[in-house]
Amino acid sequence: MHIKSHSFVDGQPLPAEFALAEINPGTRYRLAGNRSPHLAWTEVPEGTKSFVLVCHDPDVPGRPDDVNQEDRTVPRDLPRVDFFHWVLVDLPGSCTELEAGADSDGVTPRGKDQTPGPYGSRRGLNNFTDWFKGDAEMEGQYYGYDGPAPPWNDSIVHRYVFTLYALDIEQCPVEGAFGGDDVLSAIETHILDKASITATYSLNPDVPA
Repeated sequence: MHIKSHSFVDGQPLPAEFALAEINPGTRYRLAGNRSPHLAWTEVPEGTKSFVLVCHDPDVPGRPDDVNQEDRTVPRDLPRVDFFHWVLVDLPGSCTELEAGADSDGVTPRGKDQTPGPYGSRRGLNNFTDWFKGDAEMEGQYYGYDGPAPPWNDSIVHRYVFTLYALDIEQCPVEGAFGGDDVLSAIETHILDKASITATYSLNPDVPA
């Protein structure tokens, strides 16, 4: 398979239109457009019955000690962990494109619910569900797409990997409130092919994306 986007160029910065937060000199950052980006794919393998779409950031600090702290910087050599930004399952096998804004168009405080996603797909939880715990204004369950908001004091650029999986089953074997790890484990033996495209992003003006 091959995947492309009209919203960004593979390996290049993601426009703030598609991020949850953007640089704001006065307050470090502010909420941004948070639109889900356009994606389209070709060369789908024969026998594809559904697709799974996952976006993850592999560069999230493994410890929160220095995150968004004045006069401190998140060290470059700090261990990093995965953070899921988008989890969609059961996209029909006939689907070959998602328009920009198809699964998110603006920031939704307390998160989007588990109503069906584009083309009747099912939304999984992204990791803002965990990130906003304890925040009186933002805490909630975040389903579907929510874009980048990396630490504004991080010393590295973050990568956002959009991966599409073609499956030999019509329905992903997950139920309830599932996340990215649940989905990847469930589809392991059903993948016919996969394709990825990567964007970069940073909220640190001293670390160009």
